[in-house]
Amino acid sequence: MVSYKLLTPEDVYFSGPTSAEEPLEEAVEDKPPESLLLEKKSICSTTTGFITLGTFLLVVCGVWLIGTIFWLQAPTSQLPHRPPPPAKGSGLAPGPGQQLAAPSPETCSAVPPAWRFDCYPERGVVVTRELCEVRNCCFIPASTQAPPAKNGVPWCFYPPGFPTYTLDTLNDTDLGYTGKLTKKEKTYYPKDIETLQMDVYFETDSRLRVKVTDPSTPRFEVPISVPNATKKASSPLYTVEFSTIPFGLVVKRTSTSTVLINTTVAPLFFADQFLQVSTSLPTQYVYGLGEHRSSFLHNVEWNTLSMWARDVPPMELTNLYGVHPFYLGMEPGGSAHGVFLLNSNAMDVVLQPGPALTWRTIGGILDLYVFLGPDPSSVVQQYLEVVGFPAMPIYWALGYHLCRWGYKSSNGTWDVVKEMRNYGIPQDVQWNDIDYMDRSLDFTFDPQQFSTLPDMVKDLHSHGQRYVMILDPGISSTQDPGTYWPYDEGLKRGIFINDSNGQTLIGKVWPGLTAFPDFSDHDTHEWWFENLQRYHAKVAFDGLWIDMNEPSNFVDGSLNGCPSNDLENPPYTPGIFGGTLRSKTLCASALHKTSVHYNLHSMYGLMEAKASSSALKKILGKRPFVISRSSFPSQGRYSGHWLGDNRSQWKDLYTSIPGMLTFNILGIPLVGADICGFGGTTTEELCVRWTQLGAFYPFTRNHNSIDEKVTNPASLPAVCPGPPAFSPRARTAMKDVLLLRYSLFPFLYTLFHHAHLEGHTVARPLLFEFPDDSKTYSIDRQFLWGKSLLVTPVLDPGVDFVIGYFPKGLWYDFYTGNSMRSSGEDVKLQAPLDKINIHLREGAVIPTQRPNITLWVSSGQPLHLISTLTDDGTAEGDLFWDDGESIDTYETNQYAYIMFRVAKNTMTSEVLHDNVEATYITVETVSFYGVKKEPSNVTVNSHDAAFTYKSNQVLTVTDLGLNLSQNFTISWA
Repeated sequence: MVSYKLLTPEDVYFSGPTSAEEPLEEAVEDKPPESLLLEKKSICSTTTGFITLGTFLLVVCGVWLIGTIFWLQAPTSQLPHRPPPPAKGSGLAPGPGQQLAAPSPETCSAVPPAWRFDCYPERGVVVTRELCEVRNCCFIPASTQAPPAKNGVPWCFYPPGFPTYTLDTLNDTDLGYTGKLTKKEKTYYPKDIETLQMDVYFETDSRLRVKVTDPSTPRFEVPISVPNATKKASSPLYTVEFSTIPFGLVVKRTSTSTVLINTTVAPLFFADQFLQVSTSLPTQYVYGLGEHRSSFLHNVEWNTLSMWARDVPPMELTNLYGVHPFYLGMEPGGSAHGVFLLNSNAMDVVLQPGPALTWRTIGGILDLYVFLGPDPSSVVQQYLEVVGFPAMPIYWALGYHLCRWGYKSSNGTWDVVKEMRNYGIPQDVQWNDIDYMDRSLDFTFDPQQFSTLPDMVKDLHSHGQRYVMILDPGISSTQDPGTYWPYDEGLKRGIFINDSNGQTLIGKVWPGLTAFPDFSDHDTHEWWFENLQRYHAKVAFDGLWIDMNEPSNFVDGSLNGCPSNDLENPPYTPGIFGGTLRSKTLCASALHKTSVHYNLHSMYGLMEAKASSSALKKILGKRPFVISRSSFPSQGRYSGHWLGDNRSQWKDLYTSIPGMLTFNILGIPLVGADICGFGGTTTEELCVRWTQLGAFYPFTRNHNSIDEKVTNPASLPAVCPGPPAFSPRARTAMKDVLLLRYSLFPFLYTLFHHAHLEGHTVARPLLFEFPDDSKTYSIDRQFLWGKSLLVTPVLDPGVDFVIGYFPKGLWYDFYTGNSMRSSGEDVKLQAPLDKINIHLREGAVIPTQRPNITLWVSSGQPLHLISTLTDDGTAEGDLFWDDGESIDTYETNQYAYIMFRVAKNTMTSEVLHDNVEATYITVETVSFYGVKKEPSNVTVNSHDAAFTYKSNQVLTVTDLGLNLSQNFTISWA
């Protein structure tokens, strides 16, 4: 049952998240630093005034610089602080017409620095005491003598008892509670909404939803499909409590009493264009909150993560291409929870060392989901039950993709493909960037330089390969009437985004002046489909790469600028790159059919992906392949994602791993970075190491920029004049690791099946499998495929070894079967240039396959099973198999599913679901790692079989010829 009680303010300022096993330290209240403002003198010369002002500005700049440096440091290893207690008698706000008293110095200094919530978050403002006190907030300047971690402490912060909402009524509903919130005092942002409705839904035992809305006026709500609960959870894992004055919501994990949400730590704001809610956190271990370039584990030392889809090369402390307001937190004791704010408006998410978090958005509603897990994988699954499980990719999506901006011609592109074949380097997909287009116009190809493009695509298909082309959303608006059907027809149907006056908004992208399709409108989806269908009749493309869909614009807003209104210049603008909502995108006031761009901007990439996926299904009748730059929650249902315009630098090689892991927990497992780097000049060593890592991205593509050194493994001089980019040794190393990836296709394909069906991650953080080992919480230089295959890449130049962490247990070298027992320790691994270290966890059965240069060929080759035995001789694994391209094979029962189990010196194969596709595959060999004693005989289906046994305890049975669609048994004694 859900427990419920009304609490006084004293009740709800908790002393901190605790557990019986690990009590937390008391917060240390520092002595308030002395003010940096000089006392007013009765006599002051001009010189003294200038010196005073200069000193003040110097201190401010120094504090800002030092604070910025420390934002980039790793999170503190200290245990979380405790939330501060309330000031005595501070719970009630003044009544109507009463003047709010300024907070006393004693009240302000009693708030520990880690728990000071920013009352003046505006950028570009030097916050003075006068500005702060106008907002009735506390003002304590940061001291230059303070410890470095204090440099992000806000100088202006909310005092206890700051005016906020009260909970006037609370009533039971069929799904939980509904409450009325009111406030008597207006705050400093305009258009305060004084009466709110709160609805609390106990949707499932592990999922709680809390919506705060304006009951008198409809507000924008994110138009994605989410489940609607029909009955109240019967045995929830959470306990919900409320504070009345001030209003607050507290969510606890029932089993441990860990406080997951406590909104009483700071005032609630709900103005028309400023919504803010803060909460304590039970942990400093916070993940997710994409899209940003950072370590996988976020820094909670005054770290602001702004969200507003933006075309900008990946850099730290910057809002990037996608928006994902979801985080996963690891709690003391190894449990995990997640929180999702379903909101698409520009926002800041502020992490501070309390630890605490603030959601600050400028529109919509507050629509919060809390997921109880209790393990990390369950949290992700519960999140995806809300936004949607990722699509099952078409088989060739998991092959090697090759692209370049600057092939210059279709024959040049074709020559690269032929050279890859000549070297026997695997390649499934060839791509083209915008240089294939006629004058950068969508749905065209250059009739001179790319005249042979249709023939090249036919040649790809005849070799079992595929073709993907780029499309940008901007449609040229300057072609002669009647000569460019996409614009003429779009204008006729009214499918373009309009400016605030109702006229087609004109921006500028690659083809020059452009209009932008309104993908929020179903009519636009039909227009998009018809354009693709018409073009497919000329060039039989197989998939789409949708770029520039934040949407990107080379001018701010539009060719005619943007109006001056509250949408363009809101009372508060989050800390987004460029400083304004219209910076290098469309006017916030631009009109879609369903809302204004202010609300829909960050969903543009999602809406385009949805239209593209739907069109490809209708045109090809197969699973659609779409890769999108911009993304939003539920994106995985329609597309994959690449991590954008990275650079050929070792740092970018490393940051691709946190990016890949983050998008896996965000429900977009088909993700990868541009191998060898998009911009800049690569080196042979960097490109080899990147190809090795990239072979284990779920989505593997080599792509680089125009006029840069060629990075494809074949390195054809005709495409990039000069000698080949890579030595024979380097080329062989890249070829070998790609063949290794292709050999693992059955295993990878099965992982994607579980992602599609159950919301599992494909590329997986170590902490997901070892949540009780806190050493794994910050690891992002290694990762797992599924639960059993550990990848330890080299990420530094000039080394032939790598240090990898091995959680407690038995691990096997993938290549040799040599075993290693770890107690949870770092291990130095040899890593010459031609090797990436791969290890298998005990207790697994990994299906592999004889590789070839395309998945179309290799997916029909015999299987080799690798079984990694535990100390008691057990292991298990599975295989999902279908035709690789038909839509909804699982949902229509057109698949095979086989379980492999090992126990008591016997492997069994059990066909749990059969399909004709399995009859085409045989199991040729099986290796057992960790067979402690050499067998005297091996039997297969009760018949003697030949085998080998090595001194490193590897037993291999060969020449089996077992049909995958039939159960079999392999035993040894």
